[in-house]
Amino acid sequence: MKGLDVKVNNLVKAYRLGKIEVQALRGLNMEVGAGEFVAIIGPSGSGKTTLLNILGGLDTATAGTVQIGSTNLTGMNTTQLVDYRRETVGHIFQTLNLIPTLTATENIELPMIARGVSRGKRKERVQELLGIVGLTDRGNHKPEELSGGEQQRVAMAAALANDAPIILADEPTGELDTVNAKIVVDYLLKVHRELNKTVVMVTHDPSVARRTDRILRIEDGLIKMTSAPTEMTGEEEATSYVDQLRTRIREIDAQTVRLDEDFKSSKISGDEYVEKRQSLKRTRDSLSEELHRMGVVI
Repeated sequence: MKGLDVKVNNLVKAYRLGKIEVQALRGLNMEVGAGEFVAIIGPSGSGKTTLLNILGGLDTATAGTVQIGSTNLTGMNTTQLVDYRRETVGHIFQTLNLIPTLTATENIELPMIARGVSRGKRKERVQELLGIVGLTDRGNHKPEELSGGEQQRVAMAAALANDAPIILADEPTGELDTVNAKIVVDYLLKVHRELNKTVVMVTHDPSVARRTDRILRIEDGLIKMTSAPTEMTGEEEATSYVDQLRTRIREIDAQTVRLDEDFKSSKISGDEYVEKRQSLKRTRDSLSEELHRMGVVI
């Protein structure tokens, strides 16, 4: 199915933290054309993921409207939102959301099983999608047997399983090194161009944002600026990328400290602790190696 246009008007999302109300989105307006590929950039806490979750039917707005094609998303009930998520949007998350005990083929099949697609059609579709993301020979491998970039491409194929016209990608390269990040973006661009999907991608990485059709900068819950990819200079890109890597390393360090505390207080099991700590270490090592390649000392 070809991409649909996206129209967001005066979107507000408020959360309550005890007695305090926090507004993640403050009357945001945005339009994305059918078949367009846009990047949403901005500082942490600016509302990027909140916006993506509302567009994807994972969260609901406090006020305002979201129209996807001819459908008013903000008027949907819970059952309608489930159908919307199955049929209209494909989600690609930074954390992948692959089931570790299933093969790549089985992970890609899941959205089609939920929609009631016949076994024969599922098998045919899986092979088609594995070809699109360049993993024809990796279908029988489980996530732990795949590289980070390959896992993200499996997640991309799963997002395309039901031929959704809208693809929402939340930091799809956030845990990847430069080489794998480029491969993943290459395939995302291929999907966008060859299948004419509408793609909305949140990213901290200016080098990734520059490969889209248009860049939207969000600050304090509002779209503050729209720019063409060519308007981002190489110097700004390099500096921002280094800052991004350093910030992500600091976040991982903080996560590791919290993980250690949870283990010491018996909130998590030893097996879970070891698995999560090793995952954090692998990601940190990859980011550190990337900084070293750029000649930056942490």
